Amino acid sequence: MKVLITGGAGFIGSNLVRFFNGHSPATEVRVLDDLSTGSIQNLAGLDVQFTHGSILDYDLLKETARGVDAIVHLAAIPSVPRSVAAPRPSHDANSTGTLNVLEAARELGVGHVSVASSSSVYGSNPVLPKSEYDWTRPMSPYGVSKLATEGYCIAYNFSYGMKTLAFRFFNVYGPGQAAGHSYAAVIPKFLEAALAGEDLSVHGDGLQSRDFTYVETVCAVILDAVQNKTSSTDPINLAFGTNTTLLELIESMELHLNEPLKVIHAEQRVGDVRASQSDGRRVREFFPSVVPVSLDEGLAKTIEWFQSELRMKSGN
Repeated sequence: MKVLITGGAGFIGSNLVRFFNGHSPATEVRVLDDLSTGSIQNLAGLDVQFTHGSILDYDLLKETARGVDAIVHLAAIPSVPRSVAAPRPSHDANSTGTLNVLEAARELGVGHVSVASSSSVYGSNPVLPKSEYDWTRPMSPYGVSKLATEGYCIAYNFSYGMKTLAFRFFNVYGPGQAAGHSYAAVIPKFLEAALAGEDLSVHGDGLQSRDFTYVETVCAVILDAVQNKTSSTDPINLAFGTNTTLLELIESMELHLNEPLKVIHAEQRVGDVRASQSDGRRVREFFPSVVPVSLDEGLAKTIEWFQSELRMKSGN
């Protein structure tokens, strides 16, 4: 089997390459990434064919995808705040880029395409836990672009009979997730501050909640979907129904680090969702063999990776 992972040099993508190498070693893995948010260092030591370029370069995309059996489309400009600051690049990469991927797959006869959408599509919908059949109301340009991502994916299933699957990711975390930049996700941002002995900055009261999903669980689901060509005309929440506030997350970090952490509160960010939690039903129905990694176990592995990286940088 041959698989193309767009955005494969990013956090989730590089973990997915590693997961394919370990759990499906006969699979030929290709990556297309413009390295705008990913890093070639993320693929060091992995068995992968890397192409440096953008999904907005349609000719290059088609050439890279030629002959593959499946495409896992992860390439995107992530981050709600980034999209609020600059909406057009998010639209171009996330919406137009997805259309390019699907068109290339259709022209080349690729057998299966899965795409990464986001829980941000639910936006202002207050219902918890969230089902894929609940209404969506994005609160940011990023959320809108991800709604377009899954919409195109599902439309190609209906219109052309393509085997497609749209996953809604919920706060994926784990080893390899970048910190140290203004748009960093909350767990690496908190861990970087904690390990540096700095205050943890919480936007709002800290009672906003998330359905944190360990990256290895995400990879297991995607591999299963690719191998079985799993297809659906409805999206699937790739989360298993946990509900953790940021203050509870900090408490867990304190237990793992065995030290108190100081929190300072900042203004709530524009476009941020108050609460996010999946009901976990469809992902369990479609992928019954996947056992999700618990937050406690995933957090321990993530902290161990961050500590290891810190030791390497300090030369200890």
